Amino acid sequence: MPRKTVREKGIRHALTGALALVVWGAGSAHGQALDATASAGKRLAVAADCVACHTEPGGKAFAGGYALSSPMGVIYSTNITPSKTAGIGGYTAEQFARAVRDGVTPDGTHLYPAMPYTSYAKMTDADVADLYHYFMHEVQPVDSTPPKTALDFPFNIRASMLGWNALFHSQKRFTPDPAKSAEVNRGDYLVNALAHCDTCHTPRNVLMAADNSKPLAGGALGAWYAPNITSDKTSGIGAWSSDELVAYLRTGHVEGKAQAAGPMAEAVEHSLQHLDEVDLKAVAAYLLQTQPINTGETKARHAFGQPSTDELTLRGGKPDDNPGWHIFSGTCANCHQPNGQGTQEYPSLFHNTATARSDNLIAAIVYGVHREVDGVEIDMPAFGPDALFTDRLNDQQIADVSNYVLSRYGNNALHVTAADVAQAREGGPKAPLAVMAQYTIPAIVAVVILIALAVIVIVRRRRREV
Repeated sequence: MPRKTVREKGIRHALTGALALVVWGAGSAHGQALDATASAGKRLAVAADCVACHTEPGGKAFAGGYALSSPMGVIYSTNITPSKTAGIGGYTAEQFARAVRDGVTPDGTHLYPAMPYTSYAKMTDADVADLYHYFMHEVQPVDSTPPKTALDFPFNIRASMLGWNALFHSQKRFTPDPAKSAEVNRGDYLVNALAHCDTCHTPRNVLMAADNSKPLAGGALGAWYAPNITSDKTSGIGAWSSDELVAYLRTGHVEGKAQAAGPMAEAVEHSLQHLDEVDLKAVAAYLLQTQPINTGETKARHAFGQPSTDELTLRGGKPDDNPGWHIFSGTCANCHQPNGQGTQEYPSLFHNTATARSDNLIAAIVYGVHREVDGVEIDMPAFGPDALFTDRLNDQQIADVSNYVLSRYGNNALHVTAADVAQAREGGPKAPLAVMAQYTIPAIVAVVILIALAVIVIVRRRRREV
């Protein structure tokens, strides 16, 4: 699976009193039972999906070292165990709160917004206090220091976050809307604060800050795309029922609609499946009453495609006649069925949001799909050139099979090239800010040279005058 993008986790308590969030759940959080005996802080940590970003594959919980691939480079998550030497064991409650909600550590170091403090800033004082108690008293200390983040210039200058925060970071805490129901307010708090769904599903501006003029209208996550989840019936999830949304959040699967992959699959696995039904319904209630935002789609993402009869009509043909179908028949049809209708274990390729966008389809083929729900693993192997333990496909082959799937089962207006696949393997399109940064050093050098030349010219003129 690819590493998470800027916060790239995309989707994951509560208010005190009437809005207290209960996250019982019958599953586990990184192997730890989460039941009625779990503390408030532990429930909060699970709902916030802290373990997903702060635990490297095969590593100890919360010990950091997870490599988050951002448009500016790889950002390594920190150790947030109560270790005195490597973690946050020396933090006071006030210092912990400042790090969580403002992205500033006790020594004044500014965290990058891959840590979603812009969303956590809305958390209540009581919830932050409960989180602090959990990390300090229930999490096992791990005395290991993760790799240090070393971004290229100018992003390695963390002091630049002072200006970014001044422009884009608000310290305003969540305030319930008295015109909304308690359920909708609870969902609002989950979506836009603790579970930070807004971090992935809201588009970014040129400086990589959330474009709050289009809340939840969809955003790029490296090779993946977090879709529009406003209440618009065509571009968003307005055509979904509350029950369908709840099922998707808890399992990552809704027949005839969608299957979670990439960062969303991680959110389901580590966080959302453990939330109480009441809380998932609160998220659904909030999303279904959001301001609908149409982002240009003319057909709902889940409405594309139909079964194919190509297995009967194309078998025996030359591979060059239809290379995409030949790859599909030999590599995909065994699981997804020759007509694309899927099986109990593998989803249908039509009426599936994954085949409505080329970026998510490519990413699923290149990186595969994995999520574990209720102890059952759902897996699709990776077929990209860097895949392990499976038949690899080159960029052109992935483009060919993607175009076949799109033409038969998805949005046939889309077309994939080998260059698109190569871009996905490299982490997705480069953000404008990262592209501009490539010219920063040459620009500085050019300015220095111009200044030096100007100084030389001035000195020579003065000498002549003398």
